[in-house]
Amino acid sequence: MKIINDPVYGFITLDQGLVAQVIAHPYFQRLRRIQQMALAHLIYPGAVHTRLHHALGAYHLMGNAIHELRLKGQTITPQEEEAAKCAILLHDVGHGPYSHALEQVLLPKLHHEKISLLLMQRMNQHLNGQLQTTISLFTNTYPKTFLHQLISHQLDVDRMDYLTRDSFFTGVSEGVIGYDRIIKMLTVHDNQLAIEEKGIYSVEKFLISRRQMYWQVYLHKNVLAAEKMLVKIIERAKQLYVTHAELKLQGPLHYFFEERNLSDEELLHYFVQLDDTDIMAAIKQWQHSTDKVLQKLCYGLLNRDLLKCKLQTTPFPDEWIQEKRLAIQTKYGVSAEESHYLLFTGEASNTTYALNNERINICLKNGQVVDISEVDNPLISQTLSTPIKKFYLCELV
Repeated sequence: MKIINDPVYGFITLDQGLVAQVIAHPYFQRLRRIQQMALAHLIYPGAVHTRLHHALGAYHLMGNAIHELRLKGQTITPQEEEAAKCAILLHDVGHGPYSHALEQVLLPKLHHEKISLLLMQRMNQHLNGQLQTTISLFTNTYPKTFLHQLISHQLDVDRMDYLTRDSFFTGVSEGVIGYDRIIKMLTVHDNQLAIEEKGIYSVEKFLISRRQMYWQVYLHKNVLAAEKMLVKIIERAKQLYVTHAELKLQGPLHYFFEERNLSDEELLHYFVQLDDTDIMAAIKQWQHSTDKVLQKLCYGLLNRDLLKCKLQTTPFPDEWIQEKRLAIQTKYGVSAEESHYLLFTGEASNTTYALNNERINICLKNGQVVDISEVDNPLISQTLSTPIKKFYLCELV
């Protein structure tokens, strides 16, 4: 057995066999070079952990969850445990540079979960078909649905780890959850994951902590500003790339800016070579661009001179936005089209609990199973199932 020392959980034991082969694979090792929280470290300096840290933490919690379910009489074979652990190790393998921030910019037609599946299928070929059960669990085509729910659900080990880990590295105590108690309370009813009634308060705390982490950290106005700046940089560079020789790049990122149709296989080939360092090297190069818009955005992001961001519950008036754009055009000598890169609006939303999606089942002491929103005096009620939407405006000042 090999062990690693994790700052959140202490020692984590790594299984040998297929798990060791997955961890050693270049696709998994690439996660060392992708930040878990994209550019949140510009606001929370400690948030420099990677997708690999998160994957290993979720792997640890998966092992704990399977152990608890076995203690309660649930049959899980060694092969199924191995497959579930490999699935949670690989659940984020399809994330590209800066994760969600650039997901719809570099590969707009492919969600990271689809890329994860494509990469698992490739790895399955490399490993002579050993990942077939892993893929079945990931795609929810395996008969034991509860194993898939440990990987992807409103109460899965993925969320348990990223809330615990992100709160640890940011220092935001509102994200602290009782993951160990939740795992102790796990059970299975009719092939579905459920929580024993005495664990309901830990689950409520989990859901509220997730809500608070979104608005205090993930959708913090300056985190939004930094990540939207990154998106605008890529969009502007794509617009100018063919006509501006000074923007030309070396390496795999080049192929995502050229105007030519690449097959999915070619895109995947270059995608797995990308990580955060490719994007940051490009931004360091482009800060010297002759294009005023690209230069300002790149220099600002590198030196944490972020666009000013406002958040409010109502849309920003069109006339007011137009006045501000005109002021930017005058102040910085940019065109009307260019001003859209330096002042833009959008909306951010988050739902605490999606009532119609992957219910969290509570197993009452009388044997009845109900949704968490249906228990007596529910904290997780219709109010918390309503999406909270906020409108943002980012501008160069």
